[in-house]
Amino acid sequence: MPAAEKAPKAQSGAQPGSFAEPFRDYNFKLLFIPDVPEGHFTQCSNIGVKVDAISYREGGNNQVVHRLPGHVEYASVTLRYGLTQSRDLWDWMQKAVTGAVERRTVHIVMLGPEGIEEKLRWTLHDAWPCSWNGAALDAMSSMVAIESLELVYETLERQ
Repeated sequence: MPAAEKAPKAQSGAQPGSFAEPFRDYNFKLLFIPDVPEGHFTQCSNIGVKVDAISYREGGNNQVVHRLPGHVEYASVTLRYGLTQSRDLWDWMQKAVTGAVERRTVHIVMLGPEGIEEKLRWTLHDAWPCSWNGAALDAMSSMVAIESLELVYETLERQ
């Protein structure tokens, strides 16, 4: 046999394995610490973080532009929820309006397919509301009245 046939074949980067089904975007809940134990929301959007890249050239070597991590910025999270008689989120927003910002820990919890078991969690540290939008009111509609609240926060964790 030629030597080429005896040598093991190189493996590609893609390997067969078990398929991990992605989580459904409707299986989530929010936990506010303290005061509001759990919020019921129709949508939570814009969880994110961005690290600015600072470019610099090394003295004497102008062909290479080096990049260093710079300022870290966390995206504001927008929560949408059905209007109810509860004043908890409105009162929290009003504290920020008066300059008495109340910072809270907010957990965004992703649930499994059955909607019960926690699969992963994002924690927003020192979150507070920076924007509120009331529900659009339309006498000709039968839709649920949806308000939105935008949260800013200091740091983000994923567990």
